[in-house]
Amino acid sequence: RSVNYATSPLLASKTPPWRSRFVVLLVSAAFAVLLGRAVHLQIWATDFYQAEGEKRFVHKEPLPASRGRILDRNGLVLATSVALPTVQVEARNFVADAPQRLALAKALGMPVAELDNKLEGATGTVTLRRLVEEPVWQQVKALNLKGVRELREYKRRYPEGESAAHVVGFTNVDDKGQEGIELGFQKQLIGQAGQRTVVRDRLGRVVENVGDEAGPVDGRDVVLSIDSKVQFFAWQRVRDAVQQHGARAGSVVVLDVLTGEVLALANYPSFDPASRHNLSGGQMRNRALTDIFEPGSTMKPFTVSVALEKKQVTPSTPINTAPGRITITGATISDSHPHGVLSVAEVIQKSSNVGTVKMAMQIPAREMWEMYTAIGLGQKPRIDFPGAVTGRLRPYKTWRPIEHATMSYGYGLSASLFQLARAYTVFARDGELLPATILRNDAVEGQPLVGQRVMSARTAQQVRQMLQLAAGPGGTATKAQAIGYSVGGKTGTAHKQEGKGYGNKYRAWFVGLAPVAHPRIVVAVMVDEPRKGVYYGGDVAAPVFSQVVQQTLRM
Repeated sequence: RSVNYATSPLLASKTPPWRSRFVVLLVSAAFAVLLGRAVHLQIWATDFYQAEGEKRFVHKEPLPASRGRILDRNGLVLATSVALPTVQVEARNFVADAPQRLALAKALGMPVAELDNKLEGATGTVTLRRLVEEPVWQQVKALNLKGVRELREYKRRYPEGESAAHVVGFTNVDDKGQEGIELGFQKQLIGQAGQRTVVRDRLGRVVENVGDEAGPVDGRDVVLSIDSKVQFFAWQRVRDAVQQHGARAGSVVVLDVLTGEVLALANYPSFDPASRHNLSGGQMRNRALTDIFEPGSTMKPFTVSVALEKKQVTPSTPINTAPGRITITGATISDSHPHGVLSVAEVIQKSSNVGTVKMAMQIPAREMWEMYTAIGLGQKPRIDFPGAVTGRLRPYKTWRPIEHATMSYGYGLSASLFQLARAYTVFARDGELLPATILRNDAVEGQPLVGQRVMSARTAQQVRQMLQLAAGPGGTATKAQAIGYSVGGKTGTAHKQEGKGYGNKYRAWFVGLAPVAHPRIVVAVMVDEPRKGVYYGGDVAAPVFSQVVQQTLRM
């Protein structure tokens, strides 16, 4: 049945007018409140709410700059930077159940407890693992977890590994130089980071770039004088010598005597700059520059040079070294073997302590000190490399007679292997001491560099011939001979100081040049504490010199 609503008593009843007005008033009031709220949001509080929104969706991201490369003299890479993912989490957006957290921790190679500890109570961005390899990030990405994202950062790679580790050094996780060239040239290598503003969605993905982007400025490359092939071969040879003789350590320095450039600076034991777990200080030290030793008989040619310069002797002047020992103020100095009468040239050839002391005692202490100072002893090397040491050379006024005598054959003063190698450029360059550089010297490429005059060319050439005798038949270093090249040099077998005296430990040295007629390189070798019965410089260090000379000059 149909209902006639017009006849309904309810609808037919009269409604008071105030009720209609009250309803209209309520609707109007609600509209006014909404309008006021809209005005407040859109006009008065707009900055506040826009800022709050940006906090949740707009992020400022750094754009890291790539660190400059370190190159050898031929452009081969010794250190470079590669971009790798750093895994981060937006904590407020991160959602993962227990199995997903376990999978994430496993992919990152960390315990679940460590992951939970990093995320507990966090509200912002949390870095889970820095600089992971690309396959690791792909595993994390495949989990498709909300709030997990990557940030690209740079990590150093060192293609030459252990052979050049002491030269290039390394950086920390923040890409700041800690050792070697990485530290010494930090200002040049480091770039300037940029920045961009992005909008991220609720999953942490970038959906839009906002505003202008300030791009990064990459660091500048550093080109070294080092030849990576010479460096590697020198490192191999000193490594083999250290292992063969059971020694503690060894070093090799190779200098180009035309340009003053360092072609090799090798040390063993070494380390991998890209993996520095459980390292000792001995592995990380660049011993050729940072360690100082008494150089022993390698100083004898400089003593003879002073005597030749003063015209007190000639190469053929006879000196009676019998009976193979000499006493100075109660202390006895001996030769390893008695030789009788020797010429000055034979004093170097046979490495006679007695003959050297007899010449030295006729030279004023001041003049010996001036020669030692002129060749750079007791002074910090002017080379762009951190950690280079000064060595020790006491003022001549404090020398006692026995010290005057012992300094003539390398005891009572100390120097680094690098200082000694540079000093021998005097003989290679006809009396000039060369400034040394670790950077490629393009300004003098192919042209001889002018050095500081230390002695006459005639004296330097005379001593050079004596050095050739020392490395030849009847000399102390026949094993220094190089196939196809004439060589000259001086051995040193120095007792190591232990406490206030000298024990039965030695350092074996050999410093020389090649070819003798027109020298091109100086090579210095030191092996510390050979412990298998053979410890003379001519037996331990000279063979390393021979091999390095042959390889370097062929190249």
